[in-house]
Amino acid sequence: MSLVNGKWNGPIVDNHFHLNRNGRFLSAAEDFKKAGGTGLILVHCPNFSSPPTTKKEHKNSYFDTILMAEQVREKVEINVRVVLGPHPAAFAHQFELWFEEEGEKGAQRAIENYNDSIDIALDFVQEGKAVAIGEVGRPHWKTSDEVIGLSNKLLEETMALAKKEKIPLQLHMEENGNQTYGDLESMAERVGLNPIYLVRHFAPADVSISMVGKITPSVNLGKDGINTLVETCKLSDHGFMLETDYMDDPRRPGAVLGPKTVPKRTQQLALLAEENGLDEEMFYNIHQELPNMIYGELN
Repeated sequence: MSLVNGKWNGPIVDNHFHLNRNGRFLSAAEDFKKAGGTGLILVHCPNFSSPPTTKKEHKNSYFDTILMAEQVREKVEINVRVVLGPHPAAFAHQFELWFEEEGEKGAQRAIENYNDSIDIALDFVQEGKAVAIGEVGRPHWKTSDEVIGLSNKLLEETMALAKKEKIPLQLHMEENGNQTYGDLESMAERVGLNPIYLVRHFAPADVSISMVGKITPSVNLGKDGINTLVETCKLSDHGFMLETDYMDDPRRPGAVLGPKTVPKRTQQLALLAEENGLDEEMFYNIHQELPNMIYGELN
């Protein structure tokens, strides 16, 4: 047994983790391992101050994320899966800037750049170097209706591609309760994609089916969310995953959650397991069965 006397001794996976060569890099992954972590979903993070604008730049940028994953596997000796894609913030800001500078020509160039970044990410998935496309989605800040509308159009097209290629997506969305989940589910159903393969990153702690529907939530679990998660996890359908969204940004060292958080929160849940009727199967589902179902078995 892996759940014994309020302690979880099984696998622990952080479903959304960034690394930066100019940040803590390997030492952040080592902190995760020392805290009990066994596997990372390493999500590509672009250079927001100068995001790629050509196919070659996209390829080089993605390849560096793949190399970082290889280094973590070798040096830290934990499992690492890679997710590659164009962050919606990078796309939105490029679109706004290029439209302002070049009008419709600039807008079309931004769309083509987004499509190039998706195509190259897909190439790496097909080569077995990545397991999903992400994070993609739409802006979670106030912007123009045009940018929101275009983001929705591109997201739905990306879902159609995911359906065709049989690959999951990690999604970056705004916080708007179950309406956000409902929007995603409707998009998925329009293109024939099973919504379970849409992983909503930075999801709130309410994982009840009435909140998330058929979407897979990846919960960013701060201290104040543990009680909500415990209350709603038994009302879940297929389950959820846990993440930090660790940024590894030296300019923002305290941003989001630290690399030790998912192992720590998992043990906090384990302490609450017996009195709240949480069984071993739930922990295996969070950290092994659901990740394997979404991303595929580890080699």
